[in-house]
Amino acid sequence: MKKVIRISVIISLLIGCINVNAQQAKKISDNLFGVFFEDISYSADGGLYAELLQNRSFEYTANDKRGWNPLTAWEYTNNGFGYGTVSVETALPVSINNRHYIELNVEEEGREGVGLMNIGYDGIAVKAGDKYDFSCFIRQISNKSIPIKVFLQSKKGEILGESTFNTRSDKWEKYTAVITATQGSDSAQFVILAKEKGRLALDVISLFPQNTFKNRVNGLRADLATSIANLHPKFMRFPGGCLVHGDGLGNMYRWKNTIGPIEDRVEQRNIWNYHQTAGLGYFEYFQFCEDMGAQPLPILPAAVSCQNSGGTWRIGGTGQRALPMDEMPAYIQDVFDLIEYANGSPSTVWGAKRAAAGHPETFNLKYIGVGNEDKMTPEFKERFKMIYEAVKKTHPEVTVVGTVGPAPSGEDYDKGWELANQLSVPIVDEHYYEKPNWFLTNTHRYDNYDRSRSKVYIGEYASQGNTLFNALCEAVYMTSIERNGDVVQMASYAPLLARVGNTSWTPDLIFFTNSKVVPSANYYVQQLFSSNQGDVYYPNVLSISDRQDSTVGLSCVKDSKTGDLILKIANVGATSKMVKADLKKLGISKSTIAQKQLLVGQPKEQNTLTDAQRLIPTYSEMSISSDFMYETPAYSLTVIRIKPKK
Repeated sequence: MKKVIRISVIISLLIGCINVNAQQAKKISDNLFGVFFEDISYSADGGLYAELLQNRSFEYTANDKRGWNPLTAWEYTNNGFGYGTVSVETALPVSINNRHYIELNVEEEGREGVGLMNIGYDGIAVKAGDKYDFSCFIRQISNKSIPIKVFLQSKKGEILGESTFNTRSDKWEKYTAVITATQGSDSAQFVILAKEKGRLALDVISLFPQNTFKNRVNGLRADLATSIANLHPKFMRFPGGCLVHGDGLGNMYRWKNTIGPIEDRVEQRNIWNYHQTAGLGYFEYFQFCEDMGAQPLPILPAAVSCQNSGGTWRIGGTGQRALPMDEMPAYIQDVFDLIEYANGSPSTVWGAKRAAAGHPETFNLKYIGVGNEDKMTPEFKERFKMIYEAVKKTHPEVTVVGTVGPAPSGEDYDKGWELANQLSVPIVDEHYYEKPNWFLTNTHRYDNYDRSRSKVYIGEYASQGNTLFNALCEAVYMTSIERNGDVVQMASYAPLLARVGNTSWTPDLIFFTNSKVVPSANYYVQQLFSSNQGDVYYPNVLSISDRQDSTVGLSCVKDSKTGDLILKIANVGATSKMVKADLKKLGISKSTIAQKQLLVGQPKEQNTLTDAQRLIPTYSEMSISSDFMYETPAYSLTVIRIKPKK
């Protein structure tokens, strides 16, 4: 009897294997869905970066934005009949990388003192009971100690928390204090006052919530970072985007300018026409990736500036400029130094800098992107080839991701692929922002890609809107990305974040204010796919009667780590559709209980500031059999997760 049982089990297993093979199971990328962060629409300063004070180092200028100056976001304050003067100086800065600082001359302190008030980014959001870390560099100019008071106040002047200390040196010294908020406010202000007569210099005035993501120092805004982490991304591309190659060679993003103490980091104008402090720099990006369990994918300029530099996009470009050839060896060394910073031991020069920042372990960098949507000029091609071949030779363990222009077709796209084929670039970065219908009519885009050529990273894509209809068109398309997950190695929606009232680009995945986070309908589609990734794709498990219906997207994948089968059914049509699931082919022969996640609504619906949860997925259980029918609702995305029998 035991022999019969063993034989029957073996036969069952063989049948299961035969059935799976008959389905032509296909290994696909297990890093398929991730996120792309770019400092656009105040995504970093005033957004993900948790610093609460705006223009903390007095480095704003009219070059950043018309009307800005070193005192933007600051106001002179002298309530209580004090008086004095404030001036912007550059002679003796804390760091030569940030030359502006403030000299405060208190001629009469009055009842309360004389100083500065900062309005933050449209106010400062504080929570009752939370603690806030203040820091500031101060240099006494007078020959005596001066008492300092720092506090948070409401717009009406009500104190919300305070701390005091005395200055002690005629040299630049960093002072710290903790302010505990006694009340909450969405529009608080920060004030620093000198309480006695005298002169002093102030710089790098900072206020951070202690409650940052993972409680990191110089960390990230907890609610925004959590909303990104809840996407469960397998990778994060950073810091851009157009931000990377910059508005002219002098504005090119240089990673070395973004590490080390914040007072030494090089601030500059943002290509999106505001200011970047570099407080959110390469160390923080790598650390965020690690905290989320995501592979880091830094993007470096290909030694050329953006073709739209100087506003040339208005006249069709090109404003692209290239680094002189005699500067290329040093530039390539910067690329090598980045790899050493991420992966080198603490005994190396740049690994030691990472260790000094508090991370002796490596960041396990596997990918580097070179270029972003670049015009395929001879200058670009020559410099890209130099960088690519140098990295390939010196660091073969790091995969270089190339670029094929800003659109899914056209001259730069064709020339980009020609260059990728010539150099055998392992992965190229395709971008597209298109109308919703484009995503429905292009679901076969990757079906016939040559599997022997470069793999694809869809680094930036979105349909043009944040309604449920837009999100579901993307969902239908994403089922085709899974189907072609052997060609498409990675994909990320863009842009990721947008501050309400300061939006440079639409659509966006997550909108936010100082106190609210509003995930879009598109966010929940991305979350459902990213949280339910697989590494094996099975065709023909799901089907509908009309195989030509472009409003329905179907996918079946397996997560080999858990053994779960995951079915995705997207319906952007105005009527429900019957979907047949044939699980016998995958060895499922009995009824079981599965987890179901459903996003459904009306096509024009979208989440708003007043109703951030208008559209969110619901969770339930459903009974399934080896051969079952599922009626997918109109305008919906369904994810069915089937756990293996234990």
